[in-house]
Amino acid sequence: MDFQDYQRRSSETARYPDAGSNAIYPTLGLCGEAGEVADKVKKVLRDRGGVFCHEVRDDLRLELGDVLWYVAQLATELGLDLEDVASANLAKLASRADRNVIGGSGDRR
Repeated sequence: MDFQDYQRRSSETARYPDAGSNAIYPTLGLCGEAGEVADKVKKVLRDRGGVFCHEVRDDLRLELGDVLWYVAQLATELGLDLEDVASANLAKLASRADRNVIGGSGDRR
């Protein structure tokens, strides 16, 4: 499956107020799902000594899928192509690596 296919197919399951003209809902959903991922990783550190067992990895796979769904919906709401978003991100990171500024802060370094 490619990003374009995922974005199209995931949009078929978008059921939220004003889907198609509501960037706020998927933004909030993305924050919530990212928090769930962070909470599961935190509990691995607290309860499992940092060891990711198969069950936790499978749970994280599902949560990361939810993160991906919200990223795709937000991109759709903004009229962005998810494949273009991914390509632009790789180009940005390659440029930073080439200029030895992969670390640090600032969106446009």
